[in-house]
Amino acid sequence: MQDMEHNQYSQETIDHFMNPRNVGKIENPDGVGIAGDPECGDYIEITISVKDYFIKDIKFMVHGCVGAISTSSMTTELAKGKPLMAAYAISNEDVINALGGLPSEKEHCSLLGPIALKKAIVDYINKNKSILEK
Repeated sequence: MQDMEHNQYSQETIDHFMNPRNVGKIENPDGVGIAGDPECGDYIEITISVKDYFIKDIKFMVHGCVGAISTSSMTTELAKGKPLMAAYAISNEDVINALGGLPSEKEHCSLLGPIALKKAIVDYINKNKSILEK
């Protein structure tokens, strides 16, 4: 990890990169969200399980750099157990702050997790419109 050797990353970021949380895919998910940045090749898929409008479980699969992996992991940690709308409100700034900052050239990586999370929540809502309208 050449970019980790320069101490550009916080300990929290390195920890989430070396030990990412919630990796994988939920079988039969309630919602799926995909985000990618063709410029740097980073790609993320988030799957969620919802119960009583709370994110009961969340998993991610990512292809990307240190920033993409650590921010994806942190996004899932911030969202897990939250009401849907609170999870929907998670921003890339929330993720960056929770990680203790990112090098400026890696801040774009923090967008992927929240974008995929929002898409997964929208997917859940679209699949359950008739239930939610009651």
